[in-house]
Amino acid sequence: MNSGNPKLSLKLPVISNWLILLGVAWLLASIGLGWIVKSILILVGLLLLTPVVAFVALQWWLKRNLIEGSCPVCQYEFPALNQTQIQCPNCGEPLKIEQGQFKRLTPPGTIDVTAVEISAQQLED
Repeated sequence: MNSGNPKLSLKLPVISNWLILLGVAWLLASIGLGWIVKSILILVGLLLLTPVVAFVALQWWLKRNLIEGSCPVCQYEFPALNQTQIQCPNCGEPLKIEQGQFKRLTPPGTIDVTAVEISAQQLED
């Protein structure tokens, strides 16, 4: 049965795996195939570095392209990507995001006007 120390029996296979790996690396380096070991280390380094670079690039891209604004029809505030066409989640109005601003998307030939309220003044003759 198991008469030895359980901690020692768990660590022995781990140590033997590292010794085998070190022995293979030493053998490859001694016969002039150290470039294989260096290539493997470079690949491992790239595998570790790529997610970090991708995360930083994604954050940078989102800072440049994620716009938060309000619908020009119902004033509902929501985020959207720059240079895209979407519908307002509140009123359903088709919108286009250009230069960081939300604009109504109208069919060609439609004239979009903005009404201005003017206070009535009575002129005395």
